[in-house]
Amino acid sequence: MRKKAMTIYLDYHASTPCDPSVVEAMLPYFLERFANPSSTVHKAGQRTANAVSAARQTVGDAIGALPAEIVFTAGATESNNLALQGLARAAPSDRRRIVSSVIEHKSVLQTLMFLQPQGFDVVLVPVDGEGSIDLAALVDAVDDTTAFVSVQAASNEIGTIQPLEEISQIAHRSGAAFHSDAAQAMGRIPIDVGAWGVDLMSLSGHKCYGPKGVGCLYVRGGVRAAPMDPLLFGGGQEGGLRPGTHNVPGIVGLAKAVEIATESRETETERIGVLRDRFEQLIAEQFPAVRRNGCVRRRLAGNSSLTFSGVDAEALIANLSDIAVSTGSACSSGAIDPSHVLTAIGLSREEAHETIRVGLGRFTMEGEVLTAAAGIAEAAKSVLQASCPETAGAG
Repeated sequence: MRKKAMTIYLDYHASTPCDPSVVEAMLPYFLERFANPSSTVHKAGQRTANAVSAARQTVGDAIGALPAEIVFTAGATESNNLALQGLARAAPSDRRRIVSSVIEHKSVLQTLMFLQPQGFDVVLVPVDGEGSIDLAALVDAVDDTTAFVSVQAASNEIGTIQPLEEISQIAHRSGAAFHSDAAQAMGRIPIDVGAWGVDLMSLSGHKCYGPKGVGCLYVRGGVRAAPMDPLLFGGGQEGGLRPGTHNVPGIVGLAKAVEIATESRETETERIGVLRDRFEQLIAEQFPAVRRNGCVRRRLAGNSSLTFSGVDAEALIANLSDIAVSTGSACSSGAIDPSHVLTAIGLSREEAHETIRVGLGRFTMEGEVLTAAAGIAEAAKSVLQASCPETAGAG
């Protein structure tokens, strides 16, 4: 019986595999060290509480924060909701404006739409054709009625990295808080909460080779100084800002993933960037009618957003039985509407539906890139020929 070929996984923006060292670090906390870290009256509970404390230190060190400024959550979506809803609940009556960008993750945009009918003026600032926020428009949008500004560190679709230092300065000049969804940033770009000037920042475990279902929210000054109200109430964990029994295996895994990502970032980013550039070169050579999206100068090393003119992206992907790529954000999969990110940077609805997102990562090998480039280009030609026979050979 013929052995089935392994899938070439190129969807690292949607999720990353757990690093084997992360799994190894987590295992004891499922079976041997399973005690509740809130039960510190006995040694078993003290041991798991110490593990949570050590993880808090590790994550804090990686982003230039104090351990007390790290609040563990179930992931970036919860962190975003906690930050945005928490800030809104605590906002004074004379600060009812919220400013963000048109290309934020849905967990940010939908939270802001939830807040809008509650008396908040939500302003979404445009971006340019590369996905960089319009700083002049941001200056115009932020005023002394602004409660907070929320702008992602890097796009999960087109990879564009935002100028957070400048954005934070604009927010703080008007006395507004600044939050950033940095789920795609860990291990891909240097993170320094002090240099960035963020007041709150969201991170996710499964975007940096850690487990799913765990993440954290950085809160400048710690939970006692947080200008926000909690969404949940209960046992008082995480200073009462995020109560609930700690996911100890997940937290340990998150810390180990963050540690590895921080140590390997420079060499890993360089290697992945070279592979990404080679991949795009090969695609362009075999299918010239392809467009690259995002900012070439400030883009995540593993990101490649490609528009294949005349080729329906879903049909293209359907022809890639052993290559895993996506049409956009995994959180928007199945959506009929085109990507809001792609239309925001100027693509038409048709062009947005002709776009795939490719994400390279830690375990991507050169041979896989060569095979994937050839396979994607061939599939694009096949789809184009089937839909428009007169254009056969356009690639």
